[in-house]
Amino acid sequence: MAEEKQVRGFHLNAGVRRGYHMSNPQPPNPANGQSPFDAIRHQDEQGEWWSARELAKVLGYGARDSWRNFENTIHRAMKAIENNGMAISDHVVEFNNMVPIGSGAMREVDDYRLTRYACYLVAQNADPKKRNVARAQAYFAVRTREAELQGVAAIQAEVVDLAAQLQGDPLAEVSLRIALRQDLTTANKDLLQLAYEAGVITKRQLALFFDMGYKGLYAGRTEDDMHALRGLQPNQAISDYMSALETFANFLRAILGKRNMRTRQVTTMRAAGIAHYDAGQQARDIFLQTLGIAPEDLPCPTKSYEQIVREEYERIQRKEEDAVGLWAAMLPDGDEADDNSD
Repeated sequence: MAEEKQVRGFHLNAGVRRGYHMSNPQPPNPANGQSPFDAIRHQDEQGEWWSARELAKVLGYGARDSWRNFENTIHRAMKAIENNGMAISDHVVEFNNMVPIGSGAMREVDDYRLTRYACYLVAQNADPKKRNVARAQAYFAVRTREAELQGVAAIQAEVVDLAAQLQGDPLAEVSLRIALRQDLTTANKDLLQLAYEAGVITKRQLALFFDMGYKGLYAGRTEDDMHALRGLQPNQAISDYMSALETFANFLRAILGKRNMRTRQVTTMRAAGIAHYDAGQQARDIFLQTLGIAPEDLPCPTKSYEQIVREEYERIQRKEEDAVGLWAAMLPDGDEADDNSD
């Protein structure tokens, strides 16, 4: 069997969960407010950073978990930084922090100053049973991607690289389509939160807000227009029938929309819609300039997102079962006989 090409970012367990559907936007829950990871984000003259102590608490490491256990997670993240050819000191810095211990008293404790990338690696190495670990993995993965795509040149390079990975590789198309859909889900939720803060509240307002982004991305076409263009059934969402490249185009629409809204400090529904429209147009221009193709002209997959997730899960299951069967066949007959005898 030919060796499978390694492609980035496919997490099967996350992919099995049904993602956010742009065709049915829901208002964000105002009780949740901002992300808990935004709430503990620090900013100073050296840039943004997170306290490891505060991050541990949000991830669900409580009194029963010793600080040393969480430090082991940090050390694994530091090793990953080193293995990636980066300087650990650029991402993780140990320092002494003062924390309250009750009755107004303070105590000095060891802590770590973590960059966004360090937090991402900490989340990847944390205990997956903790309540917020999966949420942290998604949050810091998207934030890291956003930081990498700060300039137009970087975005164009990413589009070219993605197209090259997908060239004639069906496995890459499936894996990247799943991974990028997860990124898009997180980015859309963040975009919805900003829109909500600008006054986009009802479902109808949210639908109009999304149509502004689509109009920019798809040359004036709304979601309904794209649904008709794709020839989809009434119960089929357009987000379920996007190729990996089209999913990435929408990911760009979402992160550029967030950037526009923050940079312009939008406070009205109209300004939010314009910022989103401009983001869609920016993403469209990038695809036209780099690949010479408009997002609406990208091929529409015949299989839905849910179908490829199910088939990929079954493929991996078969592969694991085949590996177990091969290992059992290689065992000496005596070993099997010993296992079956009492």
